[in-house]
Amino acid sequence: MNEPQAGDERRRVSGRRMPAGKSAAAFVSLKREIMLGELAPRQLLVELELATRFGCSQGTVREALLQLQDEGLVLRNGYRGTQVSDCTVEEAVELFRIRQSIECRGIVHVLQHPSRTLVADLKAFLADMSAAARKGDELELASIDREFHGRIFADAGLPALDPILRRCLIHNHRFKISRSMGTRDLLQTAQRHEPIIAAIEARDLKAASAALFHHIATIVDFGPNVFPDQVQ
Repeated sequence: MNEPQAGDERRRVSGRRMPAGKSAAAFVSLKREIMLGELAPRQLLVELELATRFGCSQGTVREALLQLQDEGLVLRNGYRGTQVSDCTVEEAVELFRIRQSIECRGIVHVLQHPSRTLVADLKAFLADMSAAARKGDELELASIDREFHGRIFADAGLPALDPILRRCLIHNHRFKISRSMGTRDLLQTAQRHEPIIAAIEARDLKAASAALFHHIATIVDFGPNVFPDQVQ
């Protein structure tokens, strides 16, 4: 597998500070490996070894690790070093539930005053997801998927919740990708966003809430029933 370039980590929606140069290359490469399960939970990440691998200083590696810590993908334990964070079923279930609450409450605010570009932006993201699906790039598809949901929530006007939703989305996708058994239809994964767009375009709050709920509740086709006490 070719090392990903820094530009592979898309920046359209988040607005958060991103590492630059070699730090960005280290961040993107390590994030890809964690998301794909190539770096195992609790695996120790040694700054000196990573600096040698990426041809940079330990300070540059440290910046990348701080960004990964911000996304909850690594745990920095002072003198004990840095480890890849766990990816447990229990934590995944709670993050799915938090995400569902944030997005389904947020859509109420979104549809009160949606921006004029919202639907067009979502359709553009859908086209990008479909293109990534046709290339067979599941990680890129997941990255655009996060932008899609982040773009909807941006219109809710609840910025304090943005980083919480972002972390939920990242860990939802990490769990889904790293625990997946067999090959999925990626184009179908992209197309699952179409009902959400249609409901938002129609300004139909009930349909939009139902589409978002169903989308989140069915994101994982294996493992536990994430919402056992709620009627879909």
